[in-house]
Amino acid sequence: MKKFFLTGLFAALLVVCFAQKPYTVVFYNLENLFDTINDPETKDEEFLPDGARRWNTAKYNKKLSNIERVLFDIAAIQKEFPAVIGVSEIENRTVLEDLIAQPKLSKGNYRIVHYDSPDARGVDCAFFYRPDQFKLEGSAAIPFVMPGQPNFRTRDFVTMWGTIEGEPFFFLVSHWPSRLGGKDASAPKRMAAAEQCRHIADSVRSANPAVKVVIMGDLNDDATDDSVVIGLGAKRKIKEVGPEDMYNPFIDMLRAGHGTLAYQDAWNLFDNIVISENLATGSTGELKIQKAEGSKFYGNIFRKPYMVQREGQYKGYPLRTFVGTNFQGGYSDHFPVYIYIAK
Repeated sequence: MKKFFLTGLFAALLVVCFAQKPYTVVFYNLENLFDTINDPETKDEEFLPDGARRWNTAKYNKKLSNIERVLFDIAAIQKEFPAVIGVSEIENRTVLEDLIAQPKLSKGNYRIVHYDSPDARGVDCAFFYRPDQFKLEGSAAIPFVMPGQPNFRTRDFVTMWGTIEGEPFFFLVSHWPSRLGGKDASAPKRMAAAEQCRHIADSVRSANPAVKVVIMGDLNDDATDDSVVIGLGAKRKIKEVGPEDMYNPFIDMLRAGHGTLAYQDAWNLFDNIVISENLATGSTGELKIQKAEGSKFYGNIFRKPYMVQREGQYKGYPLRTFVGTNFQGGYSDHFPVYIYIAK
């Protein structure tokens, strides 16, 4: 009888352990989430009612509703709102407040970390976080610095730090310089961004080796490009990750043919979530990256039929908000990515 009781107790404990829902961490490029109000300090003219895109309240509300649908459907996978959501291509804090006030997302009780960046168009990066899951302790915007080009301006690196279940975490979201002028000609800018992100991560972990670092964003380079693999030091396999390395779960996904955006009938995977060794291996604390049930990858791309262009020249591509100045009523030109973290 005693043996039966202990066996049953052990089985019950196993059920409790494995029944814990993972924490979801998401990154999503929202593709030009602008309000309809002119900001004289930025170049937002095309996203005004009398601008080239005839951007108005109806289109803005449609965009908000679309993004709400995507984020809510990601939450539905685990029946739990993501703990942290990093976003890019947003104009200001107002659009963030409007987004989390949407009926379905309002139930997530999200808070915002946002800073206005020096980008000429006024687009920024930001975070949403759930205060019941991520205990915020501080945040900061760190300007991008291009060596030899002191007047170059782009989106800041937005950072925040705090704890999840008492374990220290540091999050960084960024949108690296574009490929304007060509991939090779613009590559030094993205390498500089990668090296700066890596320097920030190294500084954080030098101060406290137990901190788990999560770097996410639209890197404007693929997961296999030099800026990510060399500049950021992101390894492909967990078993190859040393104490000073980073791990990128999206390298294997790209090699398997998956992508988050399409260009000239080819898929790219610019949207990445890269993590420190201790979050990949669990060498400190108990929380570590986990695979989704039934998946062979540690990274995840959220792609549903309603998010895909069904016809025309861009059939099979992400269903975006505009093609040129023609309103498509879509979601974004990128698919969101996410990872799971659990004990």
